[in-house]
Amino acid sequence: MRRPDGLLNHNVLGEDKGPQDACGVFGVWAPGEEVAKLTFYGLYALQHRGTESAGIATSDGERILVYKDMGLVSQVFTEGDLATLKGNLAVGHCRYSTTGSSTWVNAQPTLRPTKYGTLALAHNGNLTNTGDLAELVQKLEATYTRGATTDTEIMTALLALQDSKNVEASALTVLPQLEGAFSLVFMDERTLYAARDRHGVRPLVLGKLETGWVVASESAALDIVGAAFVREIEPGELICIDANGVRSQHWADAQPKGCLFEYVYLARPDTTIAGSGIHKTRVAIGAQLAREHPAEADLVIPVPESGTPAAIGYAKESGIPYGMGLVKNSYVGRTFIQPSQTIRQLGIRLKLNPLREIIEGKRIVVVDDSIVRGNTQRAIVRMLREAGAREIHVRISSPPVKWPCYYGIDFASRAELIANGLDVQEIRRSIGADSLGYVSLEGLIAATEVSSEKLCSACFTGEYPIRIPEDLSEGKMRLEITEAHGH
Repeated sequence: MRRPDGLLNHNVLGEDKGPQDACGVFGVWAPGEEVAKLTFYGLYALQHRGTESAGIATSDGERILVYKDMGLVSQVFTEGDLATLKGNLAVGHCRYSTTGSSTWVNAQPTLRPTKYGTLALAHNGNLTNTGDLAELVQKLEATYTRGATTDTEIMTALLALQDSKNVEASALTVLPQLEGAFSLVFMDERTLYAARDRHGVRPLVLGKLETGWVVASESAALDIVGAAFVREIEPGELICIDANGVRSQHWADAQPKGCLFEYVYLARPDTTIAGSGIHKTRVAIGAQLAREHPAEADLVIPVPESGTPAAIGYAKESGIPYGMGLVKNSYVGRTFIQPSQTIRQLGIRLKLNPLREIIEGKRIVVVDDSIVRGNTQRAIVRMLREAGAREIHVRISSPPVKWPCYYGIDFASRAELIANGLDVQEIRRSIGADSLGYVSLEGLIAATEVSSEKLCSACFTGEYPIRIPEDLSEGKMRLEITEAHGH
């Protein structure tokens, strides 16, 4: 395991980053296969869910090896690294920090010895009772000192410290004590496990290889490794995969509250959630947006890539031609190099640049997935005006984001959310658009074809389906704050 001390990932633009998902998780049980390579490609397919660090743990039946580092999946692993990770089963993780800093010690999978072997664990989501769980760990292990400052580390310790006969029994004891959102993939030397919280907030799916089984955050990761989609792992379910096949048991009654924002932005467009293809759903959201907020315009353009399916739906429904008016640099995202002050002031242009010959003299509808702080949209409107757009009508394929997420998406704080302090007309003036329209919550939910009772829409409504304790107001660094105060 390498540790690049002193190196942290920074957002290359230094501007308004959009909502970030917590993580992507992947697990495979496939004797005779190159499980590390399968995990690498699975994580590659899930890179959009976390870009700060990546890690893979493998087991050959006798011992578990873990390799993790800061950076993108393609930056972290070489062919030689993967060749050393031999075995029959593996778990992998790509991280965006929602609890704890973006540092090497917080990269996953986490590793912990137990009385019956070793435990490696990867987590997508965010627990809401981390403080209580940390106190529980302290009682079980008086010498416990946190190296990492994540809810994942706390969970791993809690599982490892159980006085149970095996990992499966430990999991059945610990899982009911966890509150919040979690999709877990973990392993001991011989068995792969996967579990989902009782609300199923974050996605998790099961797939079949010819020689074994795969679990992953999204069905797109199954596709890339040649696994056939079997089903979603159900809310409140634990599955165990070993030489005897797949075993399933429910440790809690399902109370589904799937994340509505997965449909808008987080999931890949080639993923399926709750039986609905995400691309098709986003096209339907765009069509609904056109019905709710029509515009007199000459051209519909997306903010690539997240606005593309909704822009296609808007154009089709409105009859206004669709075009690509903004070109995206695919290789800009996260980097170890901080931009200079001059380049930082150019902001969004590192990522997007307008096509003047398409935009000049036209009335433009610009479709994007969400507005968080408003800086990105303000920069895009300014760029389009400079490129000669006559009118700019901004259309957003989600309702105004007014509340933070405590279940695994890193939005801005409530004070930073532009829709928390301003109404739609004030936001329109702030970003400089000629008009602004957001899809309604009812229209968005209708497009997903999922019942509103089975969805979490807290970031739009402030109605949180899982209790939020007061200490979460300290944000994702709360464990580090506690450490600093000697608790």
